[in-house]
Amino acid sequence: MTSNAATPTPAHVLKLALALSLGAAVSLGITRFSYALLLPPMREDLGWSYALAGGMNTANAAGYLLGALTMPALMRRLGPMRLLVGGSILASVFMVASGFLAAALPLLVQRLLAGLASAWVFVAGGLLAARLGSLQPTRAGFLLGLYYGGTGLGIMLSALLVPAVLEAASGTSRGWAWAWWGLGLASFVATGVLALAPRAMPRDAHAPVASPPSGTAPATPVQAQVQVRRFGWALGGYLLFGAGYIGYMTFVIALLREQGAGPGDVTLFYTLLGLACVASSRLWSGLLDRFRGGGPQAVLNALLGVATMLAVVSPSWPLTMASGLLFGAVFLSVVASTTALVRHNLPASQWATGISAFTIVFALGQIVGPTVTGWIADGPGGLARGLVASAVTLWIGALLASRQKPLAIG
Repeated sequence: MTSNAATPTPAHVLKLALALSLGAAVSLGITRFSYALLLPPMREDLGWSYALAGGMNTANAAGYLLGALTMPALMRRLGPMRLLVGGSILASVFMVASGFLAAALPLLVQRLLAGLASAWVFVAGGLLAARLGSLQPTRAGFLLGLYYGGTGLGIMLSALLVPAVLEAASGTSRGWAWAWWGLGLASFVATGVLALAPRAMPRDAHAPVASPPSGTAPATPVQAQVQVRRFGWALGGYLLFGAGYIGYMTFVIALLREQGAGPGDVTLFYTLLGLACVASSRLWSGLLDRFRGGGPQAVLNALLGVATMLAVVSPSWPLTMASGLLFGAVFLSVVASTTALVRHNLPASQWATGISAFTIVFALGQIVGPTVTGWIADGPGGLARGLVASAVTLWIGALLASRQKPLAIG
C-alpha cells in the first residue's frame, strides 16, 4: 500500500476506514459503553443510587462537550490525525486510572477527562472518514458507517472481556477494578494499531482545518449561523437522540440483571448488540447516500424508540435479544446520518464546524439523559419507567428531525 497515495485504490481506502474505526472503538465502544457492564457491580459495591450511577455518564458527556468546544481550534493547530492518535492515548490512560479510584468525586473527574479525550478522537476520526468518503463519493455512506461501526467492535470487546474478568475476580475486593485495567490495556493496543494509519493516509487528510480568510470572523460551532439556523430541526432531533439513547446504553445491562440475566446472557446480549453496530455500516449506507434532509435521522430515531420499548414491555428473552439487535443496528447510524447531512449540504471547508456543532448538541443531550433516567429509575416503576422516558424522548426527536429540509445549493 503506497503511503500518501494521490489516488488511493478502493482497497486502500477500505483499509484506512477500518484502521480509523479503531478510534471509534476506543472513544465510544470502550471508553463510554463499557461502563454499562461495570455499573451493576460498582453500584452494589460502592452503594450508589441510580442517579449517581447515571451521573458518571453525565460527567463523561460533560467532558465530551468540552472536547467538542475545543475541537475547531485544535483542528486548526494540530490537524485531525495528531488529534485522533493523541486523544486515543489520553483516553486509554484515563481508562486505566479508573481502576485505582473508588470515591465518587475522583471517578466523576475521571469520567469527565475520558469524555474530553473521547470527543477529540471521535470527531477527528469522523472528519477523516468524511474526507475518505469524498475520494469515493459512491461509497461515502458506507465508509462513514464503517467508521462509526467501529464503536461496535469496542462494545463486542467489552462484552467479551468485562464479564469474564468480573467472574475471575469475584473473590477479590473491588474486583471491578481489574476490568477497568483490562479495558485500558485493550485501548492501548487499539491505539497502537491506529497510530500506524498516518503513514498510509492521503496527504491532504493530515492537513489542519483551514482558518477563515483574513478579514473574516472565525466561525465557531456554536456561533456559525448556517449550522444553528438552517440545521435547527436536525440539531433539535439530535439533542433528543443524545438524551434518549444514552439512557438505554447506560442502564440496559442493569435492567437485564434485575430481570435475572446471568453473566453468559449479558455477554451474549452485548456482543450481539456490538455485532449489529458493525453490520449497520452496510445496512443504512444507501439511506445516508440518497437523502439530503433529516429523513434518515427521523427514521432511525423512531426505530430506536421501538428498540428501547422492547426491553421494557416484557422480560421475555427473545424480545430482549430483539431489542439489543435492533438498537445496535441503528443507534450509531444516527451519528453517521448527521455527518452525512453536513457532507451533503456544506462545502468541505465547513465540515469540521458542522460536525462539531452536531457533536455539541449531542453532548448536551447526553449530559441530561443519564442523570434524568437514573432519577426516574430511583422512583416508582424503577428502571423500566426510566427507559420508557428514553423511548418517548427518541420519538420526539424523530418528529423534530423529520422537519429538516435539505439546504438550498449556493
